[in-house]
Formats: sequence, structure tokens, C-alpha cells
Amino acid sequence: MRSVEDIADEIVAREGGYVNDPDDPGGATNFGVTIHTMRRLGLDLDHDGAVTAEDVRRLTRDQARDIFVRHYFVGPRINLLPDELQTTVFDMYVNAGGNAVRILQRLLNRMGHDLTVDGALGPKTAGAAAEAARKAPGTLADAYGIERRNYYYRLADARPASRKYARRRDGGKGGWIVRAEEFISPKYHLTEAEHRARVAAWG
Repeated sequence: MRSVEDIADEIVAREGGYVNDPDDPGGATNFGVTIHTMRRLGLDLDHDGAVTAEDVRRLTRDQARDIFVRHYFVGPRINLLPDELQTTVFDMYVNAGGNAVRILQRLLNRMGHDLTVDGALGPKTAGAAAEAARKAPGTLADAYGIERRNYYYRLADARPASRKYARRRDGGKGGWIVRAEEFISPKYHLTEAEHRARVAAWG
């Protein structure tokens, strides 16, 4: 079984290097770590008294991995989830914070549970996830991944500036959708035609 550090290394590789896209609410980002996270953690890497884009540039892969393990896996208690969910929820938590858990809580509620959708992963959410995994072994990660994909599409529906993350310039699947489908069995991937139909209303 892969360690959480191995999974974090994969996330770092998936996130890529430094970007500062004006359409991205996360602002300057390096290896998936945003300037907002670095400010929250007080990571003034150049010791000039302020956390700026230059500090984001200076962030190393090892520092990013350690941030993810400590603040996006251990801190949110993703280890409480069934093994089949940990990798995808961890990856989504890096990408969307507490919304990663809210997606799971909404999914579990549709499966008959009664959870508060608050983005906090406590014993009740973990217990509901464990029960769902026992009842339908091997299917929960796919269900979560599909919900994750739908979440990205809805974000792009509501925010035109974000559509470039869900749809490439040539109309194909954008990075968000490709990333979600990395955690979904191939039989549940959208065809190119299905994807294009889903985004057709964007013009």
C-alpha cells in the first residue's frame, strides 16, 4: 500500500510548478500550494516580512509535500475514511479544501445517511463512509469521483472565467475533468461527445 507521502508526491507532480493565473481565485500557486495557504501558515521564505508571490516561487517540492500531508491529510483527518476513498478525497482537498468533504457528505446523504454538510470530517461522516463502503465494496470511490466531476462542471457553469479549467480551447476535457476522471473507473468516464454536450451551453 502506498504511503501518504507517496500520494502527496503524486499530487505535487499533478499540480505542476509555479503559476499566477489572474482567473484563478487561488492566486499565485506552486506545486498546488496557494499564496493564501502560505500566508495562513506564515511561510515567509525570503524573510522580508511579508508572504508574496516571490515566496510562492521559492517553495520546494518537499515543502509542498509536507504541507499537503500535514494540513490536507492529517489535519482534516482523511485517514478516518475507508482506504478506497483516501486518495481521491486527499487529492480533492488539496484542490478544493473543505468542499472535498462536503461533496462526500452530500453523496452519503443521498445514500440514506443524515449528515450535516459542514466540510468537517468527524466520526459520524467517517462511520457513514465506512458503512457505504461495506454495503457496496469498490464502488464508493467511483461515486465520489463522479460527484467531484459534477462539482467542477457546476463551478464552470456559474463562473465563466473558470470554464477554461473544465474545457480546453479545442472543446475537449479540461484539466479539472481529466483530474477527476483519474480517480474514476474507465467505464464511467465521459466520452468526448458526452463532455461536449455537457458544456455546449457555454457557447
